[in-house]
Amino acid sequence: MEVIFDRSRDSRLPGSVVTIGAYDGIHLGHRLIMADLVSKAKELEVPSVVVTFDRHPASVIRPASAPLLLTDLESRLELLAGIGVDYVYLIEFDAVRATETASDFVEQVLVGSLCARRVMVGSDFHFGHNRQGNVAYLADRGAEYGFEVVGQELLRANSVDGISSDLRSEVVSSTLIRRLIAEGRVRDASLLLGRDHCLRGIVAHGDNRGGGVLGFPTANIDPPAHIAVPGDGIYAGHLRVLPDGAPVGAAISVGSRPTYYPDGGPRLVESYLIDFDGDLYGKAVEVTFRSHIRAQAAFDNSESLVRQIERDVEDIRAALG
Repeated sequence: MEVIFDRSRDSRLPGSVVTIGAYDGIHLGHRLIMADLVSKAKELEVPSVVVTFDRHPASVIRPASAPLLLTDLESRLELLAGIGVDYVYLIEFDAVRATETASDFVEQVLVGSLCARRVMVGSDFHFGHNRQGNVAYLADRGAEYGFEVVGQELLRANSVDGISSDLRSEVVSSTLIRRLIAEGRVRDASLLLGRDHCLRGIVAHGDNRGGGVLGFPTANIDPPAHIAVPGDGIYAGHLRVLPDGAPVGAAISVGSRPTYYPDGGPRLVESYLIDFDGDLYGKAVEVTFRSHIRAQAAFDNSESLVRQIERDVEDIRAALG
């Protein structure tokens, strides 16, 4: 997969099949569109292109209410490469780009740079300044410039095996998945993503209590400020060293450690790696969340906490198989 940076203006494709969107998370609904994108591009013998943004547009347009992200840019590009997309056309979304009209976007990007022959988007797609463009507008411009437009119906959660019954009427969306993650419902989030939700960070020194006092040394990362972090609690999951380390089963604690900070301490993601012995300090790692085990709780003393951690680890062994 090749990344085309839109400001370079030095790439013009002879033809393409294109989809456009923030595509945060690359969830199952996104993957349906992209599977059709790749298939149609092969049929037409032109490249498949995902037009996306270097940051979420809301972070520029309405920064105070911009959503936390399911994927950082690096992870998003890795996921797109795994799907088999030929090109990502990466737009630097800034204040200037936020004022671009729908017409300018069509002429400069879809026609001028990508020579689009087919554009595939979700049926709720909007683009351009003040969201002035939609699927109908895009189809009108396609008739003018010679590209076909497909507005695909949105995937509903009731088509996903194993999803919780209260979600069956919901549309699969990044917004829904963010809500589930915030509520600690990482299993449902994983089902809608088609993979386990993950966080990346550098392993840092904590209070040195895990190994010395409790007997359960942990790899600690500060929750990334712009990434959706599961609600406080204990989770079963995995940790792997980037870029290509093997995943190791982990008992993961998210929260402020109320046993030692009853008035609230710094929020951490702490991972105890099961059956692992090694030094991870300073290493870049990825933590993935498979299932919720229990809520965060305060204990009377370290001995009570250790007994609970022992039970947690056994529950997590079982949860991870």
